[in-house]
Amino acid sequence: MRTDLEKYFKDNQGNFDLFEPDAGHFERFRSKLENRDKDGDGRSGFSYYLMAIAASVLLVFGYWLGNYNSPSGLELADVSPQMEETQHFYVSTIRREMDLINEKRTDANARIIDDAFKQLEILETNYQKLTLELRESGADKRVIHAMITNFQNRLYVLQNLLDQLEELEDMVPGENKV
Repeated sequence: MRTDLEKYFKDNQGNFDLFEPDAGHFERFRSKLENRDKDGDGRSGFSYYLMAIAASVLLVFGYWLGNYNSPSGLELADVSPQMEETQHFYVSTIRREMDLINEKRTDANARIIDDAFKQLEILETNYQKLTLELRESGADKRVIHAMITNFQNRLYVLQNLLDQLEELEDMVPGENKV
């Protein structure tokens, strides 16, 4: 290999640039590099942009793959038309109650509302586990009953919260009025 390089240099000896750069060339080059880094005109910003896009695509793909491979549960609505009506009733009632509560939210009652919503998140997590159990059990009536009880518990939490908010409004009437 060394002989190949020596032969290349001998054959192309007249083609090499042997002249020194102009005076101040290195200083000009250095200042251009520094200005490019300060202004952000360099390709480094472009590469960060591409890396950000690639990372976003990977995250979306990973999320999709995770949801695609994870076992999904069986909802009440999948069991029978009557259970679909039951689920629709509870879900719409819970949404309506939550909208009403969010309309009543103030600085004075925000902590109470947040605590109740944390309880609802726990109940929702339990419900998701029940949907998996329902699929595994083949629509066992005990699991269906537990799912309905979960909906009832959510409504109980929301109705209890509404009662507390009304009591708070009665105790401090001017504070909570919009």
